[in-house]
Amino acid sequence: MSPATVLRTARERAGISKRELARRARTSPAAIVAYESGRRDPSFGTLDRLLRALGLRAELVAVPVSTPDRPTAARRLAEVLDLADRLPKRRAARRPSFPPFPRDDR
Repeated sequence: MSPATVLRTARERAGISKRELARRARTSPAAIVAYESGRRDPSFGTLDRLLRALGLRAELVAVPVSTPDRPTAARRLAEVLDLADRLPKRRAARRPSFPPFPRDDR
């Protein structure tokens, strides 16, 4: 969810106007409009300050990007190389040997 959506939704649920939020957060109404429209992204600290003015707090949660269903490229490469190591090895190709040419003993 974008910061604009989070801020707008929280403000509307609190039943507070943009002007009132700006007053409580000690910022300008124009800044609130810019944040809620998505023209500007607030820093995490600013978003937290705005949400605290609404009686909420921002919380940052880190989640893994890859899932077991979608392995990372590095893990997939490791699996492919492991599989290649398990395949039977080819012997080095020998040079072809040709039968000797018949001698012409004249």
